[in-house]
Amino acid sequence: MAYVDPRLRGKPVPAVSAATMEREHVARLAAVKGSDLAFLDQRIPGYQREIINIIGMGVTENVKEPSLAPKIKAPAHGFAVTYVRNTPKGNGAALHRHPTEEVFIAAKGPWEVFWLEGEAERVITLQPGDIVNVPIGVYRGFRNASDDLDAVLIAVVGGPDTGKVDWHPSVIEAARKTGLSVDDDGKLIALDAAE
Repeated sequence: MAYVDPRLRGKPVPAVSAATMEREHVARLAAVKGSDLAFLDQRIPGYQREIINIIGMGVTENVKEPSLAPKIKAPAHGFAVTYVRNTPKGNGAALHRHPTEEVFIAAKGPWEVFWLEGEAERVITLQPGDIVNVPIGVYRGFRNASDDLDAVLIAVVGGPDTGKVDWHPSVIEAARKTGLSVDDDGKLIALDAAE
């Protein structure tokens, strides 16, 4: 008798047509559009990028932006996948951390991933195909290390609850100067001009 995972034992094998697979379970990078305002840091010089939520709820702060809805509607159990593209050289994400692991995969072009070790910034460069798993709670960021706007970085955030972004205090201060903040629930808000 062959082994059958207990979670699958006795369950029927789903019949999924090619049309259903394409419609409900596939995202074509060339066809998807994202947003240039998904997170608190994206108005700060040096942090411009397009965010495309592929599957899972992710950690998007701009919850009212329809273009940030996951492109694959099928549920993701325990993970979220986001693509980052249209990122000028040297731009990326500011220092932030998560209550879960975050994996970065350089899909096209080299990308730098940086983090804080105490107060010192450390950097590694990922070439296409390279992967790094950043530990829980470490302040990290990333930036496009090429001249190619078509460079693509894939971010995978794990866990059944991906949580919200915890920004480094310096990022919160810089973002306030651009008119952006987040509320107590981690949702992006525009500040009054007087603030």
